[in-house]
Order: sequence, then structure tokens, then C-alpha cells
Amino acid sequence: MKPLLVLLLIVTSGFGQTRENPKTIHVFVALCDNVNQGIVPVPAKLGNGQDPKNNLYWGAMYGVKAQLKRSNSWRLIQTELNPQEGILERLLFKHRTKEVYLLADAYDGALIKQTTIDFLEAAASCNSQNIQLNDRNLKFAGDANLVAYIGHDGLMEFNVTGNFVSKSKTPKDAIILACISKDYFTPYLIETKANPLVWTTGLMAPEAYTLEAALDGWVLSETPEQIQERAAQAYHAYQKCGI
Repeated sequence: MKPLLVLLLIVTSGFGQTRENPKTIHVFVALCDNVNQGIVPVPAKLGNGQDPKNNLYWGAMYGVKAQLKRSNSWRLIQTELNPQEGILERLLFKHRTKEVYLLADAYDGALIKQTTIDFLEAAASCNSQNIQLNDRNLKFAGDANLVAYIGHDGLMEFNVTGNFVSKSKTPKDAIILACISKDYFTPYLIETKANPLVWTTGLMAPEAYTLEAALDGWVLSETPEQIQERAAQAYHAYQKCGI
């Protein structure tokens, strides 16, 4: 009976990683916008917040779309234009070796405030977003395991209100790649009870190589310290800023 018992325990312990229970990541991207955001202007082609194709944080070389499309870790499986008001493009990726799915939304740069609210509500486990993929119902936003915000730190210019009180007993992991995000997002993350896995204490370029590196560690269930080290090393590799 002992061998049988061991076999049953192995099968049960692995159930959470089966095809029926994939992990999900939701990335909220506020497109770079020279006109509608309080940023130091970038070249006009990169800073048009209504043009995801060429935007600094989306379609440009190190934007989320471009970076993940050429990644060795992620495979693009679905693209949708204007899936809902304010979102100009939505991408669905699957990890190449793990049962992990990533949804990335490119928000109109003029709607950075709404992007921030949607991210924080998701961090509080509010507003589930369901994506149908063939016979599967994938859960994002408030039901995602990890949420990320990419873009300008609009909280430097405005405050936001929303459903930020946590609706889950399990803290959700959060990545915030924006300038000085620790200072400006702390009061809101306290309310959402999300776990700030990676955020910033200084100015930064929120390009997607940092995000990709952090996600590589998260998918492997590394410690927060290991994930943060990956992110720092990736940022230094491109920015030559020193660890």
C-alpha cells in the first residue's frame, strides 16, 4: 500500500500546475504620451499615445509588444485591436514551457489615469477579466496571479479613487515599472494589500527588458530577492547605470 499512497500524493500535489489551472499575468501599459502626460518629451513618433505601433512602451524596440514577441520565453497567440474603450491593442501570450498566460493591454496615453485605476483595482483582486481561448476560460485583472503597471508615474500629477480595498485574503504580486513608484504607489498598495515584487525608488526608463527578466524569475517561483536581482541586472545591462 505504501507505493500506492506515495503515487497518490504526487499526483495530488502537482494538480495546481496542470493544464486546467494555469497561472496568469496581466500587464497594464499606459502608452507614452508627450501631449497628455507630464513627461520629458521623447521623439514625436515614440511619444504619440494614440499610436501603439510605434510607441516607446509598446511597439518600439524595447516596448512590451516588441520585447515579448522576440522573447525566448513567450509566444504570442492572440492579438485584438480596440477590445474595449480606452484599450487600443490587447495581446495574449503563453509561456513556451510553463502553463502561464500573459495578457498585455495598451491603453491610450491620454487615459493614464484610468490605466492606473484599472491596475490598482486588479491589484486589489477586483474586476475579473475573462478571456476565452478555444475551450479555456482564462482569468485576468482581479483574478490574475500577478499584475504589472508599465509607463509614466501619473500619481506624480494626480490622485485616484476606485475599488482599492482588497477582496482577497491572498496578497497578489505586483510589478510597477515607473519613476519613483515606491513613494507614489505605497499608500494605494497598502489598501490593495498587493505584494510589491518589483518597484522603483528613482527615475527609470520603464522598458520591457526589465519586465521580461522579472517574469522569468517569477515563472520559476524564485524568491523576491532573486527576481529583483534579475530585474536590476537586466536594467543595468541596457542602461549601464550600475547595480
